[in-house]
Amino acid sequence: MKDGSGRTSQGGGGIDRNLGMELVRVTEAAALSAAPHMGRGDGKAGDAAAVGAMRAVLDTVSMKGTIIIGEGEKDDAPMLFNGEAVGTGEDPEMDLAVDPVEGTRLLALGRPNAIAVIAAAPRNSMWKPGSSYYMEKLVVGSEARDRIDITAPVEENLRQVSGALGRPVSQLTVFVLDKPRHKELIRRIRKAGARVALHTDGDVMGAILAAYPGTGIDLLMGIGGTPEGVIAAGAVKALGGGMQGRRAPQLQAERERLAEEMDEAERERVLELEELLRGDDAFFAATAITGSAFMDGVRYDQGLGVTTESLVIRARSGSIRRIQGTHRLNPEHIFADRGLQAVVTAVTG
Repeated sequence: MKDGSGRTSQGGGGIDRNLGMELVRVTEAAALSAAPHMGRGDGKAGDAAAVGAMRAVLDTVSMKGTIIIGEGEKDDAPMLFNGEAVGTGEDPEMDLAVDPVEGTRLLALGRPNAIAVIAAAPRNSMWKPGSSYYMEKLVVGSEARDRIDITAPVEENLRQVSGALGRPVSQLTVFVLDKPRHKELIRRIRKAGARVALHTDGDVMGAILAAYPGTGIDLLMGIGGTPEGVIAAGAVKALGGGMQGRRAPQLQAERERLAEEMDEAERERVLELEELLRGDDAFFAATAITGSAFMDGVRYDQGLGVTTESLVIRARSGSIRRIQGTHRLNPEHIFADRGLQAVVTAVTG
């Protein structure tokens, strides 16, 4: 419907445009700003550059956005903090989950799968983690989304997914973070006959790979960050996949705070995908910073500029777009005093 200015507003019929096509400019800016730091051993510098670029371009997007998952509380982060207002201030009202560099260590070491990522949904659609910093996650693609149970044994979930996909367990591959806490999980997956793809970081990308068809990854299992779980839910929801989570505190301080805030039943409750991200008006955008078999990272092409590859997904329509952008941007400008402005101009111009 029209508001007083003649613009089409959110109204009761949902969001009337693919907001992901605007949000991808945000992840492109973050990736372009972070990429020069790839392999230089300083992930914090790359993250800081990406945060500044993401924040600057977010304010050009026509929306009334609120950061639900960001860089931390207001006192700990200068921008993109939880609760911060972003966008132009016009409808639609949106919740946002952002990670300017998902895989900071991957960026610092020049390893694959570092991405800039953002998920968005209408106001009050996203689950707020509160004091929960770690979450156990189980993610699969659309064919197996009704067959998973995070409370069931590992072996049973593998059997269920095997049946849904029509393949033996021996042909399943499970994405697991390579952490000491997963030693027993890895042993049981292997004993059941499935294969394990170990990654040091980046379980948002792991969730994308599990939910996206044809990647060679059939499931994501294990414990990762709770904020990353909410971001991942945006991708899984948009891809039509299945996801379950439950709080899995790893630190004593985290356990104590959760015990103060809720009873045991609530702490152990299974969080379904529909609770992590309610409704179908969800948008997801990601731009690769470092390259992988799934997406090309930021590339500097002589005579062309700087090339990015991005993924844009809208849940309601089911549309999935891979976007290759060539930005007329001199790589030297990124490190100059006006580097941020050069990046913003490149992606919004």
